[in-house]
Amino acid sequence: MFTTKSVENIQFLPFLTTDVNNLSWLGYGVLKQDWTLIAVNTAGATLQTLYILVYLYYSPAKRQVLLRSLLLLAVLAAGYGYFTLLIEDARTRLARLGLFCSVFTISMYLSPLADLAKVVRSRSTRCLSFPLTVTTFLASTSWTLYGLQLHDPYITVPNVPGIVTSAVRFWLFWRYPPGQDKPYRALHA
Repeated sequence: MFTTKSVENIQFLPFLTTDVNNLSWLGYGVLKQDWTLIAVNTAGATLQTLYILVYLYYSPAKRQVLLRSLLLLAVLAAGYGYFTLLIEDARTRLARLGLFCSVFTISMYLSPLADLAKVVRSRSTRCLSFPLTVTTFLASTSWTLYGLQLHDPYITVPNVPGIVTSAVRFWLFWRYPPGQDKPYRALHA
C-alpha cells in the first residue's frame, strides 16, 4: 500500500476479521490472566488496527471502509456488553468467550477453501501465497502446542484446521508448482 499508494487488489475483510480475532483472543487472555495471549494479541490487534488505518487512508471508498470499521466497533461493543454485563459467572464467561474465539478462528482458517477448489480446477497455485502458507502453518502449530501444554481446548482445537489447511496448501504447491502455469515459454539465450 505504501509503495503503490493504492489499495487496488488488496481485500479489506481479512484486516477486519483478523482484528476481531485478535481482540477476542485478547479478551480471553485477560479473563484467563494469560500474559502470552495478552502480549501476542495486543501486538496483533495493534498491527491490524494500523493496517486498517493505512487502508482507510489510501482507499478511494473511504465511506465503505469507515462503515465496515464502525460496524466492527458496534459488534465488539455488543460482545463486550454480552460477556461482561450479562454473564456474571467468570467461569461461564471464560467458557463462552473461549467458544466464540474458537469458532471464529476455525472459520478464519477454513475461509481459503474456496481458493483451494479454484487451484485444483485451474491446476495453478498462482492465487496462493507460499509465505502466508508457511506462516499460517507455523502459527497454528505453535498455538496448538501451546494449547496442549495448557490443556486448553479453546486454544488447541481451533488451530488444528490451520495445520490441516496449510498441509493441503503445501501439497497443492508440490502438485502444481509455481511457474508451471506460465502463459509464455521461456526464451533460451
